[in-house]
Amino acid sequence: MDKAYDLVVVGTGTASGAASRCRDAGWKVAVIDSRPVGGTCALRGCRPKKLLVSAGEAVHVPRDMAGRGILDAGLKIDWPALMRFKRSETDPLPAAFTEGYAKAGIDVIKGRARFVGPSALAVNGDRVTGRHVLIAAGARPAPLGVPGEELVASSDRFLDLDNLPPRIIFVGGGFISFEFAHLAARAGAEVTILHRGARPLEGFDPDLVGLLVKRTRTTSISPRAASRRSGGGSASTSISRARPTRRSMPRAMPPPAGPR
Repeated sequence: MDKAYDLVVVGTGTASGAASRCRDAGWKVAVIDSRPVGGTCALRGCRPKKLLVSAGEAVHVPRDMAGRGILDAGLKIDWPALMRFKRSETDPLPAAFTEGYAKAGIDVIKGRARFVGPSALAVNGDRVTGRHVLIAAGARPAPLGVPGEELVASSDRFLDLDNLPPRIIFVGGGFISFEFAHLAARAGAEVTILHRGARPLEGFDPDLVGLLVKRTRTTSISPRAASRRSGGGSASTSISRARPTRRSMPRAMPPPAGPR
């Protein structure tokens, strides 16, 4: 079956907002997605991450203030309960987004799209054409290029863990890795961040990163000396977590017995 539109958007995440604006302008519009409707930010990125990180922040404050006029009441994160709360917020979203598209007069086509012409796509055996095609499908984690990388999980899996492993390694020293690592540490896991480079958070202001590293040391997250691979190569910075004391928040980071 052939379907023709003014605009076809591949993906239903944040960038697909163009679909609504073009529909408001009177265009015939369709969106295509092989995954649940809503995209990365709403379903497996920003929104669920903020829900989980807020729990980490909630337990961090009284722990950090213990002995400074605040009694440490032994607050801790109930990971399975936290995950149930997260799902109660994100699970209804695909249906809500689908309904919103329908009310706006935008067709939702479920399936994986592939180009079969300059402005034509094949989806589930149908041919979908558009005067304009917007690719808004997001990105995938970059391959590590190391043996055993098939055992490494992505951020999608971390945000949907039924139970938090007792030990976790995060590969990469970017801000998402730090957010996840601090959350896992505050939930009681032993965590390691492995970073290939002179320092973590390389894309950020060095002075601010220095302040962050100084602050992390006061919360028992202590950087270890950088090391180099045999035969040369980039430095690896490891940030290690010691077991928390009454006055320290759980810090980040050692290694798992299996895949992360």
